[in-house]
Order: sequence, then C-alpha cells, then structure tokens
Amino acid sequence: MNARVEVAPQVGLDQPLITCIDLGHVHDSGRGRTTALGNISLTIDHAEFVCVLGPSGCGKTTLFNILAGFVVPSHGDIQVNGRAIEGPSAERGVVFQDYSLFPWLTAQANIEFGLRMAGQAARERAEIARDLLRLVGLPEAGAKYPFELSRGMKQRIAIARPLATRPSLLLMDEPFAALDAMTRSSLQAKLIDIHRQEQPTILFVTHNIAEALFLASRLIVMSPNPGKIVEDIKVDLPRPRRRTSPRFNELYEHLERAIGLETAE
Repeated sequence: MNARVEVAPQVGLDQPLITCIDLGHVHDSGRGRTTALGNISLTIDHAEFVCVLGPSGCGKTTLFNILAGFVVPSHGDIQVNGRAIEGPSAERGVVFQDYSLFPWLTAQANIEFGLRMAGQAARERAEIARDLLRLVGLPEAGAKYPFELSRGMKQRIAIARPLATRPSLLLMDEPFAALDAMTRSSLQAKLIDIHRQEQPTILFVTHNIAEALFLASRLIVMSPNPGKIVEDIKVDLPRPRRRTSPRFNELYEHLERAIGLETAE
C-alpha cells in the first residue's frame, strides 16, 4: 500500500497493544442496575486476530464499545498503545453489522472520508482508496453508490474505510451476521487475506462458533451475568483451515460445551 495519513506512534511491538485491568461496566436503566461487564483483565498483542465469543448478554459488545471509545467504563483501566482511551480515534477502526456507509457518497468517497477529515491531499487519498478497493476485491466499484451495491459489497467497503487511516486496531461487531451463508464465507476468507497483508490487530465480536474458529488466532470466551472471561484459547489450527477437519470439530465441540455449561449456570 502507498503512504497514508499519519497516525499516532505505537508503543514497542514487544508490549501489548491492548491492556485491560479489572475492567467493569454497569448499566443504569428503569429496571435498575445491570452489571454488563465484570472485572476482566487481559492483554492483546500487536497483529493478533482475536474473536470474542459468547451468548447474548455476556458483555462482548460492551467491551467492543469501550474499546471503540463509545462507552466510558464504570471502573478499571484500559489502554491502547500505552494510552488511556478518551473517545473514538482513527487508530481504532470500527466496522458494524449494518455497514454505516454514507448513502450520498460513492464507494470511493466513503473510503476517502476519514482521510479527507484528516486533511489528506485529494490525489493521495484517491490513490489509497483505489488500493483498498483492490484489496477488498472491488476495483471497479469506486464510482457506485451504496444503493447500487449488494450487501456483501457494502460490507467490503465498510471494512476498507477504516483501513484507509492504517488503524493499529480494527474492531468488528458481528459484521457478517446479516449476510447469507455463501457471502459470509467469502468475506471471512477475504478478511483473513486482509489481516495477512495489512497486519492490524483485529478484535472480532461474534456468537458464531464456526466463524470464530475459522478466523481467529485466539479466542476469548465470555459468559453473562455478569460478563466475564471463562476461557482464553490459542487456536492451533493451520491455515488454510478446513471446517471439516477433526481438530476443527474437536474445538467446536469444546466451545459448544463451555458456552452451554456457563450459560446454564
């Protein structure tokens, strides 16, 4: 890829990218207080592909929102690149389930948006956007508007857009959940290619065990009431991964039991 907008310097690669210490969050509502996230502690290294897996209500989306800077935790400490999170930042790219593209902008202009806000020159940001369109497999789609794109194409643009500012962390909240099975599988494979080429740290939230096993180098398994980490697993499956391999199915059954047992308690 060509030169991109400057981002804040990273801490040494021998230091974790993300550090959480006794992190917790309590929601206040008309029904009282709910502990969405218990006191969790973890570190995530540079270039790791981490899937956060668990049932609804386990706190995985709350953790995502705290890392994105959308929610201030009730207590605990969380740092990215050695700095406390003080709100959203270009160094933490975000991809949602619902694409969140600007409908009045073309695919290329959507990708350029963050660069334009950062003051990047028009020629440079256009070159970056074209590179990213090629990276996500849509080199001819730059002039199309979101309404002209399929769901899978929209989500490819939604992934390309935060990559333009070279984030050290890419946060993804069930980005493929609304897609059909074939498109979902295609985008999972594409995301692995992107991770191999661009090397961001990815934190990917999902409740789909097979998806997590196919994608992740590491799995954080959570349970609800309150949200807590119950397993932290290095995925030892070689790439390319086969969903029908004995080891894949062994891990699948292990995770199914772990999540089921924790949910039943």
